Amino acid sequence: MAPHPEAAALLARSHRLGSDPRNTNYAGGNASAKGTDTDPVTGGDVELMWVKGSGGDLGTLTEAGLAVLRLDRLRALCDVYPGVDREDEMVAAFDYCLHGKGGAAPSIDTAMHGLVDAAHVDHLHPDSGIALACAADGEKLTAECFGDSVVWVPWRRPGFQLGLDIAAVKAANPQAVGVILGGHGITAWGDTAEECERNSLHIIGTAEAFLAERGRPEPFGPVVEGYEALPGAERRERAAALAPYVRAVASQDRAQVGHFTDTDVVLDFLARAEHPRLAALGTSCPDHFLRTKVRPLVLDLPPTAPLDEAIARLKELHAAYREEYAAYYTRHAGPDSPAMRGADPAIVLVPGVGMFSFGKDKQTARVAGEFYVNAVNVMRGAEAVSAYAPIEESEKFRIEYWALEEAKLQRMPRPKALATRVALVTGAGSGIGKAIAGRLVAEGACVVVADLNAENAAAVAEELGGPDRAVAVTVDVTSEEQIAEAFKAAALAFGGVDLVVNNAGISVSRPLLETSAEDWDLQHDIMARGSFLVSREAARTMIAQGLGGDIVYIASKNAVFAGPNNIAYSATKADQAHQVRLLAAELGEHGIRVNGVNPDGVVRGSGIFAGGWGAQRAAVYGVPEEKLGEFYAQRTILKREVLPEHVANAVFALTGGELSHTTGLHVPVDAGVAAAFLR
Repeated sequence: MAPHPEAAALLARSHRLGSDPRNTNYAGGNASAKGTDTDPVTGGDVELMWVKGSGGDLGTLTEAGLAVLRLDRLRALCDVYPGVDREDEMVAAFDYCLHGKGGAAPSIDTAMHGLVDAAHVDHLHPDSGIALACAADGEKLTAECFGDSVVWVPWRRPGFQLGLDIAAVKAANPQAVGVILGGHGITAWGDTAEECERNSLHIIGTAEAFLAERGRPEPFGPVVEGYEALPGAERRERAAALAPYVRAVASQDRAQVGHFTDTDVVLDFLARAEHPRLAALGTSCPDHFLRTKVRPLVLDLPPTAPLDEAIARLKELHAAYREEYAAYYTRHAGPDSPAMRGADPAIVLVPGVGMFSFGKDKQTARVAGEFYVNAVNVMRGAEAVSAYAPIEESEKFRIEYWALEEAKLQRMPRPKALATRVALVTGAGSGIGKAIAGRLVAEGACVVVADLNAENAAAVAEELGGPDRAVAVTVDVTSEEQIAEAFKAAALAFGGVDLVVNNAGISVSRPLLETSAEDWDLQHDIMARGSFLVSREAARTMIAQGLGGDIVYIASKNAVFAGPNNIAYSATKADQAHQVRLLAAELGEHGIRVNGVNPDGVVRGSGIFAGGWGAQRAAVYGVPEEKLGEFYAQRTILKREVLPEHVANAVFALTGGELSHTTGLHVPVDAGVAAAFLR
């Protein structure tokens, strides 16, 4: 059934506004529409409001993301409102105002939309509007910018009282098209969806023009010598080298996924003299600091400082940051405050290099970075025409540790088993590697799809959900340089690596007398040497992060089973199998577990078998190639064919948390081959 015409107009307007980052940030702001529909009980008319529900995003809003409320009941809440000290109780009362099943959960801003006497209302977080809202003399500047068409509303935490305040301002100022909310954002209204949108864009555009015309040219001060951005390639090299250590800084309380950005906005801010003062003031808009924390950690060294010195200073600054955050919590926490959620930074700024942002998954980390870019834009605008003056620290605490925010966090679904973990899978462009990458993503991991075939790797990464879940890298595992580049790519994409699967392989099946030295060298270079090189690079990253990790070798039943006409492949698989034991013994002190999987007879979907290995093995066993999978199944104890997904299941079993005290193990995935039982 098509949505109500007013709801449809609301959705279209939301998409237009939400698709432009100048208007509002991801999942920030909300919009509403009021209209009349038929009451299914009485058959009479009923006044309704459709409003973006809690947690939604304007740019991608659907009808299911709208809360639908009866206006008579919502407005009647004014008669039972117990006052600002108990305004949080009104959120639960919204549930009694829902129409029918009500749609999405109403957000804290529902009162703002319902109590303002306008058919359509937008509440947005544009950088230009927040710059005025966070300027030291924002009220005066608002009047200069808009005259009496936009009214200043002093800071108040979002809630029922703020809705009453805005409703009163509109009633007292019939000429006004909206308000600037101190320390927060803007709200606009209109009699139609088109008028409301036009008024929102008018406020945003007028504020942008005012800041541009009135603003001084260098609001962040002069460039500090030595703090300029490094050249592009050098900058990203430095970022990749720092990333595992920065991720360690952000993950002391709980593991986090990282995101790196080196946009001109960030680099210019960090090159300027005023950036330490402004960064210390923290962000202001509630949507900003809920994702970025009240302030970032800023490395106070030039980008040319020795790497060891930068790493040591990061650790010192992190210790101080944690002490300061704990003190902030202690200063403002009351008996009923939620427990401190963690004292690590969500944003780490490195002059000349860029910004690292962190979250429970890649999207959250990326969005946190986007919000800090918004905050930088706000600081620039406020400093250009006045002075940046965010809301008081105590008010930030009231938002960050709000009981309603805590309840929202508690409603979040339980994280998947591999959430926050970053995996790199070699040979992931097809077959077993592709199946492993798919299973790891399904279990919450971010995955680097590494393969010699760039086209295959890119296709798999796209299939797995794109850059917030998987990225592709082209790597020849016989090349130390390409392996190092793959891990740098992982560091820049996700912050580091926690889980590595050595899966890349090749096989040439020949009798001893027909096996050339080239055959031997090729297979040992790719599997034995390649696994060693990948594991060595993985260990470097994992040790730097201090988060432990997993290395899994996809070996083979042939590592322990002596079959005919297969000396090069089987010998290199035996090499891999012993690497598992050796590295398990060596890396355990760092919390890195090393285990192996021994598959056999994985024909369907296997890149190795499709590349000629299947025909060779079929000839050895005297069966048609298309029957090879069935042949392998019949020689097993279970009489079952082994598929790539079964190998992926074993990798997950080893890394998903249930076998947390297991290392040095080889798991057979061969449907039962007695001659390959481990002894």
